[in-house]
Amino acid sequence: MADTETKSSKMQDFERVLEGSEKGVASFDSNKKSGVERIQQILHSNPAFVPMIVLILSLLIFGFILGSKLFSPFALTLILQQVAIVGILGAAQTMIILTAGIDLSVGAVMVMSSTVMGQVAFRYGMPPELAVLAGFAVGGFCGFINGVLVARVKLPPFIVTLGMWQIVLATNFLYSANETIRSQEIAAEAPILQFFGEKIIIGGAVFTYGVIMMLALVFILAYVLNYTAWGRHVYALGDDPDAAELSGVQVQKTLISVYVIGGLICALAGWALIGRLGSVSPTAGQNANIESITAVVIGGISLFGGRGSILGMLFGALIVGVFSLGLRLIGTDPQWTYLLIGLLIIIAVAIDQWIRKVAS
Repeated sequence: MADTETKSSKMQDFERVLEGSEKGVASFDSNKKSGVERIQQILHSNPAFVPMIVLILSLLIFGFILGSKLFSPFALTLILQQVAIVGILGAAQTMIILTAGIDLSVGAVMVMSSTVMGQVAFRYGMPPELAVLAGFAVGGFCGFINGVLVARVKLPPFIVTLGMWQIVLATNFLYSANETIRSQEIAAEAPILQFFGEKIIIGGAVFTYGVIMMLALVFILAYVLNYTAWGRHVYALGDDPDAAELSGVQVQKTLISVYVIGGLICALAGWALIGRLGSVSPTAGQNANIESITAVVIGGISLFGGRGSILGMLFGALIVGVFSLGLRLIGTDPQWTYLLIGLLIIIAVAIDQWIRKVAS
């Protein structure tokens, strides 16, 4: 009788354990994400959402303060003109940061490429078309050196590009003898160098070919990065290079190709810079490095690599343009622009860290 009661008690204990485990499984299966976690997931899947929302809010706030001054076709296209160079350089910076690297030499390579275009055309008397190709060759070569040192020699991208920045900067001044080629000379003898500065007026809107090139470049790269094997390899490389290599990605070749393409885009920015300024100046683009990184960070692209959208970079550049023009029209001290942009950078990095918790 005692044995029967003991068996019955054990059976009841087993049934209770089983019932508890079933409840545990049921509670696990029915576990739903909170509203905050769902927002994290959406932002993780669509990294351009945050800068797009910030851009819209910026336009609404400054539009409310300034009224038609900001929302006129001229003012809106003026913002595009102001960020064209930063947007082109930001495209190069975006690809490199997606691989978990950084390029501190983009501004110097841009100016060096523009200097070579001007010097080849005027010092050596070569056809302007060949001068443009020479500038692209310089940009691609600088990118190739960066890529080889990072991918094959395994040096940190920060150190490599910091050194390249100093080397190219010094070479630029030595090669050009700090000589500026004036816009009148270029217009008379090599107008193709000023091509990206030519304007198209539609109603009150004023577009330049530099703006059109920036938008075309961003949308082309957006397609390439999202819908081609090479683009997926770039993201995989930034996310986890070891896993990417195990899955068949040629890590070194992909990394070198990213830096070479980045160098060519810097040369394109150099050509657009001549159009923007009208002249060839070895001292132009002093803040280009910082501005390109600013556009990338505010654009929601993770500095840890593997996550972000080049469209977000464009939104980031436009945010800076809206703040700069809006505060200027209000009549505030220019230092307020730097202060607010600095706050945006810190907030953008904090949001990126918060979003990254989804993947961890």
